[in-house]
Amino acid sequence: MTTTSTTTGPPRLPTAVYVLALTVFCLGTSEFMIAGLLPDIADDLDVSVPAVGGLISSFAIGMLVGAPVMTLLTLRLPRRTMLFASATVFALAHLVVLGSDDYRVLLASRVVAAVACATFWAVGAVTVVALAPEGTTARGLAVLVGGLTVANVVGVPAGTWVGDHFGWRTTFVAVAVATVATLVVTWRAVPETREASTSSLGALARREVAALAKVRLLVALGTTASYQAAVFCTFSYLAPLLIEVSGLRESTVPAVLLLFGLGTLLGITLGGRYSDRNLLAAVLICFGLLAASLVALAASASNPVLVWATVFLFGASGFSAASAINARVFVHAAEAPTLASAVNVSAFNVGNAVGPWVGGLVIAGGLGYSAPIWASLGLVALASALATVSWVMERERVTACADVACAA
Repeated sequence: MTTTSTTTGPPRLPTAVYVLALTVFCLGTSEFMIAGLLPDIADDLDVSVPAVGGLISSFAIGMLVGAPVMTLLTLRLPRRTMLFASATVFALAHLVVLGSDDYRVLLASRVVAAVACATFWAVGAVTVVALAPEGTTARGLAVLVGGLTVANVVGVPAGTWVGDHFGWRTTFVAVAVATVATLVVTWRAVPETREASTSSLGALARREVAALAKVRLLVALGTTASYQAAVFCTFSYLAPLLIEVSGLRESTVPAVLLLFGLGTLLGITLGGRYSDRNLLAAVLICFGLLAASLVALAASASNPVLVWATVFLFGASGFSAASAINARVFVHAAEAPTLASAVNVSAFNVGNAVGPWVGGLVIAGGLGYSAPIWASLGLVALASALATVSWVMERERVTACADVACAA
């Protein structure tokens, strides 16, 4: 007697999700590579290390403003066209460094690249949500953010190595070339996911904005910003920490950043695998792990051997909550996915801007390169408090909905 197994595995994610992650790899390399190039850029442009840290903040501010503005202006345009156009502008912005030695020009080019990056992120995330099978939203977003983690594993260490050997401008050009290489693949493999609409741009914009007016969503966005600030407050100044406090040679910094990247890959993979089961529980657990890893990093910063391991743990815990945080925003704003995606990008980049700024403040205040770690712990506490508020609000809503019908 022949039997046929009906057991099936989890739903497969479409190839297009992985293709989008390729461009995200380029975006992530650019966003994070400044941390590894800080000393070289500061020396070449004759500015301070905190000033170069400002390039990270300016990129974050560009994404913060660019994501919602560009999303509202392009609500009627095909998503695939926006993905292609934004990646093209992003690549071109990186070639500006070939014609100028002015820090202000570099700063302006980072803002332009950030606006393009924000547009791709916002449209890419909502495209993934539209393509992912039911019950795999967090996993799909984890793959997208996985492009970011691979950037930390491969792109940032490689970019730092290229910058050390051929100059930091070569790293910028390499990012531009890699981004262009992903464009053809994106155009061919990613389908259009936006349905045609007869509504005016104004009507579409009003509908999306109105759908965001939820306290639960705003608390979730605040949690995102605080969490990201905690990560970037320390990450942005890892290179000088490793050189000045840990006593490592500058040539070994790319290897330590590679370990950080491997940690982020582990964290985002595990986070994406388990977050769909209980998004809020995953967020709270990951915040606790991040706090523990920061304490371990502070304790081992002056030890040139132990610091390698704690940087790896910091990477793993720092990115473990990313997919759960992303997915929670889409849960709270299902009727306005495009603008929700953009505002979520903005929330992440509020953290990206505030984190380096806070880290630069404590360093400039004479507290040393270890001080951003302790500032990060305070930001983790804030993120945990906001996540707890979300938990209380959602319990109250479940109780209220036991007797009456509730809107989503």
